[in-house]
Amino acid sequence: MSTERMPNGIHTIDTHYLGRPEFAAVYLLIDDQRAAFFDNNTNAAVPRLLAELEARGLHPDQVEYLIVTHVHLDHAGGTSALARACPNATVLAHPRAAPHIIDPSKLVASASAVYGAAEFERIYGHIEAVDSDRVRVMEDEQTLCFGSRELRFLHTRGHANHHFCIADSGSGAIVTGDAFGLVYPALQRAGTFAFPSTSPTDFEPELARQSVQRLVDEQASCLYPTHFGAVTDIATAAGQLLRHLDFAERLRDVAEASDLPDEELEGYCRVRLYDYFTGLLDALGNLGGAREVWSLIKLDIDLNAQGIAFAANKRRRKARVN
Repeated sequence: MSTERMPNGIHTIDTHYLGRPEFAAVYLLIDDQRAAFFDNNTNAAVPRLLAELEARGLHPDQVEYLIVTHVHLDHAGGTSALARACPNATVLAHPRAAPHIIDPSKLVASASAVYGAAEFERIYGHIEAVDSDRVRVMEDEQTLCFGSRELRFLHTRGHANHHFCIADSGSGAIVTGDAFGLVYPALQRAGTFAFPSTSPTDFEPELARQSVQRLVDEQASCLYPTHFGAVTDIATAAGQLLRHLDFAERLRDVAEASDLPDEELEGYCRVRLYDYFTGLLDALGNLGGAREVWSLIKLDIDLNAQGIAFAANKRRRKARVN
């Protein structure tokens, strides 16, 4: 192993999640001879993460932290495998996320029901528990010394109720998970284009807007969303995200108030989301008929439609009870 001083900073690792380049990142923070990973993608990504360590002259024993912004499996699915490979690492998680890292059985059962057992195994493999003594909860605004820098944890709800972001004093950057939306490089052909991730069970538009604004108010040098890479035009991306979240909230309310049966709301939301985002992208000239761009849009719009429909149905159920 090399003993030369390693450059400090945040490094982007392309995990090739679902076989797609520039789709989901893991971030590696190096401070002298210390290392920390932010989000751990899936078991399939672990060899890439370890190879990046080796390429930078570091050993898995030098990894001190595995930081999970939230436990959705494209962010946390590889945590147990990476923890086995990095024996000195502590997993840092939101208070509501930590129990699912210690006992992932509910996550696995839920995802398996969605994907089917065979497809779940293909994408995520076997997810094991992480010993509780290797998991540490980080509260809102709690700080942690890491080498010459300080990491500060910001609880950011809206996408998930167990989500946090991490501000790094050394770079002035913030790792944002999904709280600052999706900013795929393939969508940046005519300038910054960001759109939110309204997750299937936890979408709360007002809290999502508050989280975006909180990140803007931090005045970071750049933001690092998991999907994908550094964002430096923060004001433009934030303005887009806030407008899109406004649209998502209006769509939720219209869907809730409609005469459609509960089971038809997802399809209703999907059609309107396709129309909305297609119009925006066509106006920007970003699409250009590129197949990979349409593929990106389809996957996330389908998930966003699920999230908005779920939120509308949740409000309907609450109204019926009351």
